[in-house]
Amino acid sequence: MGKGVEIVILAAGLGTRMKSNKAKVLHEIHAKPMVLYVLEAAARSTGEDIVLVVGHQAEQVKAVCAGGGHVKFAHQKEQRGTGHAVQCAMDVLSPRSECIVILCGDVPLLKSATIDSLIADHRRNRWDLSLLAVEIEDPSGYGRVRVDRNRGLQRIVEESDATPDEKGIKLINAGIYCVERRFLESALNRLTADNAQGEYYLTDIVAIGYEDGKRMGVVVGTDVNEVMGVNNLKELEKAAQVLAARCGGHAVF
Repeated sequence: MGKGVEIVILAAGLGTRMKSNKAKVLHEIHAKPMVLYVLEAAARSTGEDIVLVVGHQAEQVKAVCAGGGHVKFAHQKEQRGTGHAVQCAMDVLSPRSECIVILCGDVPLLKSATIDSLIADHRRNRWDLSLLAVEIEDPSGYGRVRVDRNRGLQRIVEESDATPDEKGIKLINAGIYCVERRFLESALNRLTADNAQGEYYLTDIVAIGYEDGKRMGVVVGTDVNEVMGVNNLKELEKAAQVLAARCGGHAVF
């Protein structure tokens, strides 16, 4: 889908809530590591233009993913947040890539058609940054997405910082981005770890873009399950059920 587009998949996390020593993205859904579902969806959109950020059990993750086509790997040696993970990928990106799509290795239900729609909307509207969001009935615990009347992205408000009115917003951040490379490089260089966790958050690039007056938009997904992150065994089981219902037990998108 898109010349000059490259996909970065974040797959470095430990995933302690899975109650296992295995890297989270290697946990299987229908006998296949969940990261491969993400990798295959990405490949349908951009072919070989994919960078996988590895960290915990890096060699095992690389061994599983290396056979799924030509994938480049970036190593996040220290777990210092999602913003830091993307920083680790920047030196590995192809020099010809102009637009970067950022996906998560623990979101296995995402369809390639959704990635394509995000890229197409991003280019059609000439956004500097596009965010995939979904509406849910109970947004508790999620970052709320504020937009203007023209669907322009204003900011992501974390629940702990949200006003009572903002807590009523049902549009939440799915954690999937499409960003112009030039802006992404600039924004990543300006991230700080001035927060309780001492990490570099990718969500902060939205605030940076707002301060810079960048053009930022939102694509609202139609399927909440599609952007569901798998963080524990219960969610792993749910993902398996959704996939089975979607394609008769065969993980084919």
